Amino acid sequence: MTVSDKTASAGAQPLLSAKAERNVWVRYKTPIKGLVLPVLIIVLLEFVVRIGWLPSYQMPAPSEIVLTLRDLADGALWKHISASLLRVLSGFVIGASLALVFAAWVGLSREAEAYLEPTFAGLRSIPSLAWVPLLLLWLGIGETSKVVLIAIGAFFPVYLNGVAAIRGIDRKLVEVGQMYGFSRYRLTRRILLPAALPGLFTGLRSGMSLSWMFLVAAELIAATKGLGYLLSDGRETSRPDIVLAAIIVLATLGKLSDGVLAALERRCLAWRDTFNGQSRED
Repeated sequence: MTVSDKTASAGAQPLLSAKAERNVWVRYKTPIKGLVLPVLIIVLLEFVVRIGWLPSYQMPAPSEIVLTLRDLADGALWKHISASLLRVLSGFVIGASLALVFAAWVGLSREAEAYLEPTFAGLRSIPSLAWVPLLLLWLGIGETSKVVLIAIGAFFPVYLNGVAAIRGIDRKLVEVGQMYGFSRYRLTRRILLPAALPGLFTGLRSGMSLSWMFLVAAELIAATKGLGYLLSDGRETSRPDIVLAAIIVLATLGKLSDGVLAALERRCLAWRDTFNGQSRED
């Protein structure tokens, strides 16, 4: 190494260190910025309700909702959360697993697409509530019908994004792998799967969001516990504070589950060098 190379390397070290420190600072500030809008909404609602612009029997003040959440936490809230969480995770795992299998099959085979895609296109157009009476007739009011409904909700976004991710892979990458004599397994592991992972994670996160939506549809009908049941109970007893408390819990759980998938995505796709947007610090 020449003297000039050593000088350039020494000069680059402070720049890399400064950039790393800035990235850490940006990651630290991002959650704080994300709290700005919710805090503003809470303060505004508290003010509007307290001065009487909104009747409290329709829109309780955020402070009253906090008290309701505290009372529910001392009672049956954790039972409702655990029941809903178990249903969502079970349905999501089943639906996403089947979706990944069919997405790989359809994405890699035009023959499979010709047979399966028209049927799937029709099925994904059916609203979630339209499945409820049929599943109740077939499977009864037990846990199975709820888990199956959630699995249906998770299936289609994962399937669609999976097929799109596979079909969006650069053809030249596949041709290079074939030129080097890759077997089908090695071609899938070394080229197809890494190239499709961004789209697959997009589908998984969309599927998780729809799982929570389908959960409410499942629990609003024929459920004795769960957050959807809590919503229905608040409506029947004219308790908007309970309804809003259940909505807040659903939003929190949905954000946490999406955050877990987002963290897994960042870990699995750390090798990517992509554009992540610009901030005022850039």
